[in-house]
Amino acid sequence: MIAWRYLRAKRAEGGVSVMTWISLIGITLAVAALIITLAVRSGFRYEFVDTILGANAHVTVYTSGRVTEAGRFAQVISDYDALAESVAKAPGVIRAAPQIRAQVMATGPSGNTGVQVLGLRPEDLMSVRRVATPEASLGDISRFAEGIAIGDGVARKLGVTVGDRVKLISPNGTKTAFGTSPRVAAFDVVYVFKVGRSDIDGIRVYMPLEKAQGYFNRDDVVDEIEVILDDPENVDAFRPGISDAAGDTALLWSWKDSSGAFLRALQMEDNVMFLILSVLVLIASMNIVSGLIMLVKNKGRDIGILRTMGLSEGSVLRVFFICGASIGVVGTICGVILGCLFAIYIDQIFALVNYVAGGGVWDPNIRLISKLPARLELGDVLSAVSLSLFLSFFVTIFPARRAARMNPVEALRYE
Repeated sequence: MIAWRYLRAKRAEGGVSVMTWISLIGITLAVAALIITLAVRSGFRYEFVDTILGANAHVTVYTSGRVTEAGRFAQVISDYDALAESVAKAPGVIRAAPQIRAQVMATGPSGNTGVQVLGLRPEDLMSVRRVATPEASLGDISRFAEGIAIGDGVARKLGVTVGDRVKLISPNGTKTAFGTSPRVAAFDVVYVFKVGRSDIDGIRVYMPLEKAQGYFNRDDVVDEIEVILDDPENVDAFRPGISDAAGDTALLWSWKDSSGAFLRALQMEDNVMFLILSVLVLIASMNIVSGLIMLVKNKGRDIGILRTMGLSEGSVLRVFFICGASIGVVGTICGVILGCLFAIYIDQIFALVNYVAGGGVWDPNIRLISKLPARLELGDVLSAVSLSLFLSFFVTIFPARRAARMNPVEALRYE
């Protein structure tokens, strides 16, 4: 009761309501900023990893290579169906499929661009989650056997859409007496997809496996076996089983091998941002200290009277601890509400910011993903709440102890 009266007291009554509001707003904004940052951090990692796992192989099986009868070194897989069947039986493997991978030049009405061609069977392409169910698409993926599927970035660069023809030019073409002539072929575009990553949408072209084998001179061979796992986050645990199933000449390359450095950098950035924003919460908590010190100074006479009436030091400490802790609790609750609302409606808020700034705030070519992500996770919210409450309670102890140890004689000497 006493703490509540002190908190709501007006300035003229010796209260510090203005300082209370400043402390409350500071805690609210600090906690909201921490939650928003953690949500965006989690969203970035989720979107980045999900696009990798949803549009790429979790593990790729290569071969160490062999020397052909013509004396040339070839790093191809001949018995690919048997190898894929063997790998598919390894623990944790959902699917294993033969694949051809090559780089070619694509030409269209609007220009040329380098693309990455992946040769897959139609049923295997349907299991590529981000391509089969993308952010946006044109055409019908079930017609994949009739043509090729391209990313929307490739479609924009070439100026083509579903129903148009794209010419692919491979430098490894037909050998003639005058050297190797480029191989040129035109394919119908039957499907355009957008997975949400510019480094995939802007270069990726899917071609039926049989057509890719004929076009790239890979008759009865493939370049690799793509493997999909049921728990790709624990890919290292499945490596031994896949390696044993693939044989002694097999080489494995996982998604963590290709993107591990980026993920480690992202994790380091996350930790640094959490520390920086923790300092922000600490600064906001310090406002509680200044407010309580002023409150103790203004309420010195009241403390002296309460002590002479028999109130113990512990009771006085609890009065002022409740004052500071209440500000921390209410500020934390308001911060959680504000931060969660911001994270939930971040698309609308960012659209407004982009409109006010005149557009161009978010460039997918630089940030890889197509939009600013935010993903609320219970662990992140609890981390922010725990940090805020701990700092609020911790800094409140010192001015509360000062009030409790005040000598009632000194407090009333000049009254």
